[in-house]
Amino acid sequence: MTILVTGGAGFIGGNFVLDWLAQSDELVVNLDKLTYAGNLDTLRSLHGDSRHQFVHGDIGDRTLVSQLLDTHRPRAVIHFAAESHVDRSIHGPAAFVDTNIVGTFSLLEAARAHWQTLDEAGRAAFRFLHVSTDEVFGTLSADDAPFAEDDACAPNSPYAASKAASDHLVRAWFHTYGLPVLTTHCSNNYGPYHFPEKLIPLVILNALAGKPLPVYGDGLQVRDWLYVGDHCAAIRRVLDAGRPGDTYNIGGWNEKPNIDVVRTLCRMLDTLRPRADGSSYASQIQHVSDRPGHDRRYAIDARKLERELGWKPAETFDTGIRKTVEWYLANPDWVNNVTSGAYRDWVDLHYGSQA
Repeated sequence: MTILVTGGAGFIGGNFVLDWLAQSDELVVNLDKLTYAGNLDTLRSLHGDSRHQFVHGDIGDRTLVSQLLDTHRPRAVIHFAAESHVDRSIHGPAAFVDTNIVGTFSLLEAARAHWQTLDEAGRAAFRFLHVSTDEVFGTLSADDAPFAEDDACAPNSPYAASKAASDHLVRAWFHTYGLPVLTTHCSNNYGPYHFPEKLIPLVILNALAGKPLPVYGDGLQVRDWLYVGDHCAAIRRVLDAGRPGDTYNIGGWNEKPNIDVVRTLCRMLDTLRPRADGSSYASQIQHVSDRPGHDRRYAIDARKLERELGWKPAETFDTGIRKTVEWYLANPDWVNNVTSGAYRDWVDLHYGSQA
């Protein structure tokens, strides 16, 4: 048996591949374009492992994807591959349209063609699992109920709009063609192997480097934080037991204002890696101009997933964030590999000295 994973050298996809092969001997064919956020160092422990076949390529390459499907005959496609950084989508939206919309369309068409060649049992068992985001739902006020699966899409950034468009394509391929799809919407992930343009790893690494810790606006934007290992477990559960055509929200039940997350990280680093001068890392916090269209609050209602499929997160924010900080402190080689070259050039250009 085989699964095809797209974007399996990225943050969530890489964690999923590692988690999958820690629990299963089923072959993983891992297709990744290796953009700036893709990193084979994340998969270093799988070097030489016959259960993992890495393929450097683009989901938009229909010929390549069709060849992989024809050769390996996977029982499922788990689609992580995406451009995912809101700030980058504001500065350069075209890549988000190309990958998240056009790339998903191409992948759906290849999967549909493959699915149609299967016998009746194979078609019934096949799944296309599309990993999406809570950002497609837009923003919430402080007293709004968390996002539910049937809430209307109201994206406010080019990134969120591109993911909402891909969600609609996936839904249409189920209702029009019968392709057995599943869609998940997750809240903000954090954990090991997170590319350090996102808040938590950026704060950890800037703190250790003695650089400012940039906080957008007043820092009171609220996010629901989900440990990446919990997300991987939820995806496995949806793949195993989710109803074709259905959507499932995956959240951590951990709503935190951004400024509280930053202060928590500073306190944790004060204990685990104290500054030489004895002062707190919190002295490095700097409030900077807010970004355009910054959503005020995200929150996920994950009760459907718990009620129907029996999943709930294993980590609290306190346990997950400690594991995350300890991982970054213990893995400087991985960090050094991804914080050089094009990454650092981009951060310096768009965030300046504040990052």
